[in-house]
Amino acid sequence: MRRLALFLVSLCLALPAVAADTARADRKEVFGNVTVHYSAFTSSMLTPQVAAATGLVRSKNLGVLTLTALKAGKPATAVVSGTVKDLTGRSSPLSFRQVTDQGTVSYVAQFKIEQPETVTFDLNVETGGIGNSFSFNQEVFPGE
Repeated sequence: MRRLALFLVSLCLALPAVAADTARADRKEVFGNVTVHYSAFTSSMLTPQVAAATGLVRSKNLGVLTLTALKAGKPATAVVSGTVKDLTGRSSPLSFRQVTDQGTVSYVAQFKIEQPETVTFDLNVETGGIGNSFSFNQEVFPGE
């Protein structure tokens, strides 16, 4: 599935197109030998082919949050959960699903983007029975 590989590369390239959280410009968290990489962007940035291959909906009002966990530098399976919260404090649960291709394991969830704003993601990533939590803020914008 080269489409999935293209999807993952697209995620990395899409990061600069969305205003980044300046506190964590590298978009990763390290917990001992576990590293979690993450990215959020508007789903309209996906090509129709990548969206279809990954089961994501393209929309100017939907975002995509993607996470990849590495344990000792190798892709690791995880249990991922979390919420996205807007500036009013309204919180919505994120429903993650696993996307696997050619040895890579990623987790994706979609969330609503109603207007330009800063949202807070509160996430928990459990690998090997050990849970690690972190939060980050990101400005999001409805797509074109």
